[in-house]
Amino acid sequence: MPPAVPGPPAPAVPAAVLCGLGGWVPPQVVTNDDLARRLDTDDTWIRTRTGIRRRHVIGPGQATSDLAVRAGRRALASCGPSAVDAVVVATTTPDRTCPATAPLVAARLGLAGAAAFDVAAVCTGFVYGLAAAAGLIASQVARGVLLIGADAYSTIVDPLDRAHAIIFGDGAGAVVLRAGHPDEPGAVGPFDLGSDGTHEDMIMVAAGGSRHRATPGRTAPADLYFAMRGKEVYRHAVTRMAASARTVLAQAGCKAGDIDHFAPHQANLRILHSVADDLGLPRERCLTHVESVGNTGAASIPLALADAAARRTLTPGDRLLLTAFGGGLTWGSGLLTWPTLPAPVPPHEQGEESTP
Repeated sequence: MPPAVPGPPAPAVPAAVLCGLGGWVPPQVVTNDDLARRLDTDDTWIRTRTGIRRRHVIGPGQATSDLAVRAGRRALASCGPSAVDAVVVATTTPDRTCPATAPLVAARLGLAGAAAFDVAAVCTGFVYGLAAAAGLIASQVARGVLLIGADAYSTIVDPLDRAHAIIFGDGAGAVVLRAGHPDEPGAVGPFDLGSDGTHEDMIMVAAGGSRHRATPGRTAPADLYFAMRGKEVYRHAVTRMAASARTVLAQAGCKAGDIDHFAPHQANLRILHSVADDLGLPRERCLTHVESVGNTGAASIPLALADAAARRTLTPGDRLLLTAFGGGLTWGSGLLTWPTLPAPVPPHEQGEESTP
């Protein structure tokens, strides 16, 4: 038998590399003092428990897609829409239960024809979306992906519910990922993702789906709003985020001390600091944006990145650890080496992107 003829070398698996970043929050600001006028609370009580001073909310007639389009446009500014052939929107507050929000966002950004889908992993949505985008690029289904985390929690939180109205805000953050080499600055990964559906009722909107339909006159008003069991969520969030972060560090063969910046889901300041403490990371390495925007769900990590980049806190070559926890329950972590990027527009600044 003649010797086997060696075939061509297997193609290198491309990595997802960050090449664009943008964030946007609506202009309407709700301060702690504003909330105190309608709720039994005050600025000191809110800041002591959450670290939040203010949050931004959408106005009448606005929706999650409006937030996503503005952030997406800013992220595309450095590379252009021709670099993207897939759009992923991570959100808990889609414009409609059907269809997904991503195709509309893609069309409004001039990306009609691109693959487009939503990711529903609540506050872990951006990390799940980042892993999904990396998979699209690694499998060569897409050359470039626009990933947007966008949430309008003001549309699902009872404005008279002191426990939750003080926490959440609206906003969107976006990144553009291109195919590249795993060793170059901007490369994302590895990732760790997990879930535990036995605790689905810990964070939920009870009505509105096929399990519990929203029936006029028969659905309890409270079932139409977001609800969570705060103390249990705090315990699970800290435990799951820290464990997931350790898993990803082990996969990468590095330690917490190798991390330059910690970019967790911006749930509240106490959770952020508790996770950092659990990992042995100095609190000053924790990127925080929650003080001025509140918990923005799937938008919170990319908004924190956009804010830090605008303030020039991040240096090319810095190693970032991302981790998140959300309803489902879901959790996830990933690593990112910071690339050279133009400083983005600060998320709170309004500009030409204000026009949908």
